[in-house]
Amino acid sequence: MKFPVFIAKRYLFTKSSNNAINIITLISAISIIAGSAALFVVLSGFSGLKDFSLSFASIFDPDLKVLPASGKTIKFTSEQATELEDNPDIASYTQVIEERAFLEFRGKNHIAYIKGVDENYRSVNSIDSTLLYGNWITPEEPVAAIGFGISRILSLGVNNYTDLLRVMVPRPGTGQITDPTQAFNSSQLVVSDIFQVNEELDQKYIFTNINYARKLLNYKDTTLSAIEIKINPNADPLKVQREVQQIFGPTTQVKTRFQLNDKLYKMLNAENLAVYLIFTLVLIIALFNLVGSIIMIIIDKKANIKTLHSLGASLKDIKKIYFLQGAMMSVFGGIIGLVLGSLIVGAQLQFQLKMITPTLPYPMEFTLVNFLAVFLTISVLGILASYLAASTIRPKLLDD
Repeated sequence: MKFPVFIAKRYLFTKSSNNAINIITLISAISIIAGSAALFVVLSGFSGLKDFSLSFASIFDPDLKVLPASGKTIKFTSEQATELEDNPDIASYTQVIEERAFLEFRGKNHIAYIKGVDENYRSVNSIDSTLLYGNWITPEEPVAAIGFGISRILSLGVNNYTDLLRVMVPRPGTGQITDPTQAFNSSQLVVSDIFQVNEELDQKYIFTNINYARKLLNYKDTTLSAIEIKINPNADPLKVQREVQQIFGPTTQVKTRFQLNDKLYKMLNAENLAVYLIFTLVLIIALFNLVGSIIMIIIDKKANIKTLHSLGASLKDIKKIYFLQGAMMSVFGGIIGLVLGSLIVGAQLQFQLKMITPTLPYPMEFTLVNFLAVFLTISVLGILASYLAASTIRPKLLDD
């Protein structure tokens, strides 16, 4: 074992004769442990909240979505359908017609999006987990599944065959409108199901079968608003995206789930970075205790330093001793803090110690990225602080 490492380990695990030095060193160690544990717990909590938010925001978003490059519609031919079905990386796809609509029920009204879907929609998107009660839409009947927010706004329940929900959409065409009654296509629906995701989506969508939506909007059989695609778990989304783009050509754009929510992803990543930087600043402040502790130890061990120098230790070796002492304190403290933080995160995941609501535990996620980020942060900052403290040893200290 090298000489500086041996001496540094002895200093690290041996108490000083000066009780004040011991207290300062203990405070420094506790600061490092608490700082690294807090940073890991906060990052794990934010990762859990991030995934929790995205799980609701993207519940209606498929793996890939074909959208018009301009305008509102795309053309979908039987040849394109065959190419999608023959692609081994595509598990399923669904045809979608979507348009803004005006809803009216018993004098109450609301503006939402009517979304006509085919029978494959439930195999592409995990909407089943959001359904509260009733029956999902059928391909033949004029029925709809509405969000809980729309149901609340319109005071509308399921299977009400006495009073029907009226749906109105703008009638396509050009020229001046002379008769306001001719500006909209109108039809009526029976609500067969209600879903609940979050406040925004619950007030945004009303699902119906694609035949009803096509008839309401006067669309041709080959006209769609979008095609939503589910890919196989082992498939490369970017590779499939390029293949689908070749099938539909430049008049469309194919987006991944990430691209459909790029603003939300960017916002969450920016918040995650901000949280990390704030707690890193807290760690930097805590590591000032380490610098002070090493400097106090250097002053306390002044006689020992002279003795080591007399025995042949160079100034570089003496600096290395105190540098290694501070670095080991940082690394060991960081590891202990990470173990403590991991126990806290594990306890929350296992026993649900902290609850947001009586039925919803605070979401957390244990990730290797967070673990490595905290370890590298505390190690790098601790090494820099140790180098700063060790550099205070000057040649004149050996001559005094």
